[in-house]
Amino acid sequence: MPSPFRRVPLVRLLRALAILLLAWLALSWLVVLVLRFVPPWTSAVMMQRQLGAWIHGEKDFRLRQHWVPWTQVSAWVPLAMVAGEDQKFPYHHGFDLDSIQDALDAADDGRRLRGASTISQQTAKNLFLWNGRSFVRKGLEAYFTVLIELTWPKQRILEVYMNIAELGNGIYGVGAASEAYFHTTPARLGPAQAARLAAVLPSPRRLHADRPSAYVQRRANWIQRQMYQLGGPAYIEGRVPPRAPH
Repeated sequence: MPSPFRRVPLVRLLRALAILLLAWLALSWLVVLVLRFVPPWTSAVMMQRQLGAWIHGEKDFRLRQHWVPWTQVSAWVPLAMVAGEDQKFPYHHGFDLDSIQDALDAADDGRRLRGASTISQQTAKNLFLWNGRSFVRKGLEAYFTVLIELTWPKQRILEVYMNIAELGNGIYGVGAASEAYFHTTPARLGPAQAARLAAVLPSPRRLHADRPSAYVQRRANWIQRQMYQLGGPAYIEGRVPPRAPH
């Protein structure tokens, strides 16, 4: 028969773990709530990249990023990112279940694993987590995605995403990218320039918006066609009915 003296430390340990878990849940939600109104001064992925540069002795590496509010960014930029990355963004609740099912079906058939992350998921990962593949990271990504979707309006999610997304080696956000690639401000970006920025998102350290390869130009042209077919900037406001991407 177990001694009652052994049960007491176990109960205390479980209680302490429960308190720690609740404290972490409350703190993480509080951070998400604050960031609904306060621009993040950096992101976990930016810090990871900077640390990697220090570790590997990249002496010429310079991280460029500065916050640009929604009202000072051309409406073509968020539309291009939605058209290229997540066309159901205005209408889903953080997860594109159809894309997830398609990715699972592709994996079952032995085809190349396709990405199924929404802009909400990418925002959660870029802001709070790290690059890499693991069940732990995907679980935390799902958790922060739910928090973000419950706490932020869609416009805020897009605003944060386009300010922290990696758009080149050491270049994060539309503010730094528009200056580095097009020598202009985000407010002056046209549909073609916005489409080229969105075209490099799958691999921003290999692809270049200012020196587009044939692949980047083809992808930018496709994104630009999608931008018009979706209905223009009104689509990201949810004022145009969703349709299947082509």
